[in-house]
Amino acid sequence: MLRPRKKYTVRDLQQLKGKRVLTHIHVKSPEEAAAAAEAGVDLMSCSFDTPESQARLPRLVEAAPDSFLSAATPHGMASPEEAIRVGFRALEAGASSVYCSASPSIIEAMARERIPVVGHLGLVPRHVTWTGYRAIGRTKEEALALHRQMKELEGAGAYAAEIEVVPDALARSLSARTSMLLMSLGSGAGCDTQFLFSDDILGDYDERPPRHAKAYRDFAAEHRRLQRERVAAFSEYIAEVRSGTFPTAEHLVEMDAETLAEVEDALGGEQQT
Repeated sequence: MLRPRKKYTVRDLQQLKGKRVLTHIHVKSPEEAAAAAEAGVDLMSCSFDTPESQARLPRLVEAAPDSFLSAATPHGMASPEEAIRVGFRALEAGASSVYCSASPSIIEAMARERIPVVGHLGLVPRHVTWTGYRAIGRTKEEALALHRQMKELEGAGAYAAEIEVVPDALARSLSARTSMLLMSLGSGAGCDTQFLFSDDILGDYDERPPRHAKAYRDFAAEHRRLQRERVAAFSEYIAEVRSGTFPTAEHLVEMDAETLAEVEDALGGEQQT
């Protein structure tokens, strides 16, 4: 079966480097994927690190069939062979590329098999025991280390790298020094894509949003409102059942009285107690 032609290929994205900043949203449901596509977002990403998210990927692709969608592979893949298998499974499910925060050796193994890979620079949430939750690259030593890591990813064959919570000026400088696309998550406007999670854009959680995020809606408040409406509706239903006001004639199917009499006559005096 032929798949729909995507809005972008990796080659298209590489040719756009330095020309304009692409919009980039991480989506978590088919409804969000469809909404992002209808709104005109350039790129999407999604999770592919649990059985549930792996089963969801084809539905995201179906919801936004011509969109470029990058799938985030599981953290802690134990070998290059496992990474290759996961990468191909994501591509076969409809992903356009894969994201991987593993070492350059893992990324190189996938890239050698022509799997388009996005690496990671800067803050890595799952590695915060080494760094703490903070901006990465404010010192000369950290900035030079970021540049070295960037070049290692580039040499490994990554076509792009997410760059998370790095000072704006440094991220801009690094972006100008690599052929990879740098995807800014909290790293300013000088990179190749501006990346936010749908939860941040929609305000879809109760915690304080990260400094780099901006909520354009308040879905958390809407969820709370809907929960209150659920409780109210269920309470009204319970009260009407108990009072005998539900169901009424409009909710019932009637039976002809003569037919009912014939049925009861045929059944005789049988009664259950």
